[in-house]
Amino acid sequence: MSTAQTTSSGTAVSPHPGPPRSDLRSALVDTSSVGLALFPLGLALGILVVHSQLAWWWAPVFAGLVYAGSLEFLLIGLVTAATPLAQVALTAFLVNFRHVFYALSFPLHRVRGRWAKGYATFALTDEAYALTTGPSARRWSGRRILWLQVLCQGYWVAGATAGAAGAALIPVQLDGLDFALTALFIVLAVDGYRANRDIPVPVIALVCALIARFLLPGQMLPVALGLFLAALLIRRVRAGKVVPGHA
Repeated sequence: MSTAQTTSSGTAVSPHPGPPRSDLRSALVDTSSVGLALFPLGLALGILVVHSQLAWWWAPVFAGLVYAGSLEFLLIGLVTAATPLAQVALTAFLVNFRHVFYALSFPLHRVRGRWAKGYATFALTDEAYALTTGPSARRWSGRRILWLQVLCQGYWVAGATAGAAGAALIPVQLDGLDFALTALFIVLAVDGYRANRDIPVPVIALVCALIARFLLPGQMLPVALGLFLAALLIRRVRAGKVVPGHA
């Protein structure tokens, strides 16, 4: 005898639907493509740590405690040059200042618990932000978001540790190694554009980058970010003044 039930519209519905996918399994699927980029980037970090004459264990320390992507690559040079702590702090502030704006739309309110919120804040990287703020992520649970961040850091730490361990077998000069992180950011930007096809945003970003490149090439990153932020704020204000039906 069939156990299917029938709704008022005559549609048969199974009374025992399949079990929902666990948050961990969902996070594994969510991070599969990003993990393919984070692990080799971690390898690059580990290799650079050892080839910069630092002990191999600095690689998992940077990846586990600093966990700031591009800053970690810069930090290798700062540490080997015995850079003053104040200059290191200023560099970290300038490089990671964009995370302040990530926090404005990151779904931290879905994460439950003080320790969980603390880790979610610590592990808010470019990759985690890109994955958790897209249209498909609006219904994700806090546990799924946390697992996603744990997995992303796991790929990074594992790659850095493996890279440091095998650095002695790899030649010092690896062409293109320094472009790996830039390539990942390009992929994230392309994915962001596909999710929200707002053509003016990448055009504005390109113009700001070119202006900063030619005016202040030595300070291109902070200048370009500042110009881009100002342009987005102006665009937002102008859009808010448009009267519906009179654009």
